[in-house]
Amino acid sequence: MVGIKDVAKKAGVSVTTVSRVMNNRGYIGDQTRKKVEDAIKELNYSPNQIARSLQSNQSYIFGLIVPEIRHPFFSEMVHWIEYYASLINYKIIICNSVNDKEKESGYLKMLKEHRADGVIMCSHTLETDAYKKLTIPIVSFDRIISTDIPYVASDNYHGGELATHHLIKKGCKRLLHIAGPLNFEMLSNRRYDAFQVVCSRHQVEWDVLEGANINLTFEDNYRFVEEKLGDNLINYDGVFCSNDLIAYALSMYAEKNKINVPDDLKIVGYDYNSFTKTLQSPRLTTIKQPIETLAKQLVYSLQKQMENKGKRDADRSIYDVELIEGDTT
Repeated sequence: MVGIKDVAKKAGVSVTTVSRVMNNRGYIGDQTRKKVEDAIKELNYSPNQIARSLQSNQSYIFGLIVPEIRHPFFSEMVHWIEYYASLINYKIIICNSVNDKEKESGYLKMLKEHRADGVIMCSHTLETDAYKKLTIPIVSFDRIISTDIPYVASDNYHGGELATHHLIKKGCKRLLHIAGPLNFEMLSNRRYDAFQVVCSRHQVEWDVLEGANINLTFEDNYRFVEEKLGDNLINYDGVFCSNDLIAYALSMYAEKNKINVPDDLKIVGYDYNSFTKTLQSPRLTTIKQPIETLAKQLVYSLQKQMENKGKRDADRSIYDVELIEGDTT
């Protein structure tokens, strides 16, 4: 059986150099790296991952807990997290919590048993102590779990300002914000904070409707609009939606009920994910989150904690958003 010593001998380098190339650690010159990679291919060397894990006390696995993988935003987020994890030779275990406490608790236990090197939390249903007790690096997305747990987010407050200012600039006088559940400690609820502040400053009438949930499909969102808004939709001339999926459902409902968008009703969404980019009719006006950048930072945060032997420094990484104007305003 071919071993790492055979690869080192073939490439004319030390075993340590081969290990560094394989683990993408330390500086390795391009020429040396190529010799090692060529030797690995020629000898068809496949390292024993279990042995590597025991030797280095690393599993080369990240856990990624998301609230709903079917949601377009999190589907794209998963794609980019996997991409940037693979660049540092890591695999990810995707855990779909669907905002269920028991499932999330079970996933955390499973990741601990599988000796995952870190966890990216895009879901947060448990008490803070459950996360603080983890002995491995952890970083959260769009959630402040604890003062000593790092988080990554986009500037939700600025996003709410951009969306609301845009609707008012377009002449809207009676605004509605369709928000997610506001009883959770989520940074995304800062969009609602900005919405009400901007409306109040401009003396614009406003309402908020809770319930837009990332677990919902398009059909669920359409039914939500139909049941919770229905005939009351004509009371508003502008709606700021908490995500693009419900914004799209709202536009479809308006069209079906002969409410002209954008003449009678203007709609702004949130996310600008791959789903939104493929829409041709209507092209949603929305707030763009830098999804790839957010995913890259989440992976980097775990890597940084591992390099610091798991020490958490409560880094806060917040990235700006931008307005993408489409046909719905």
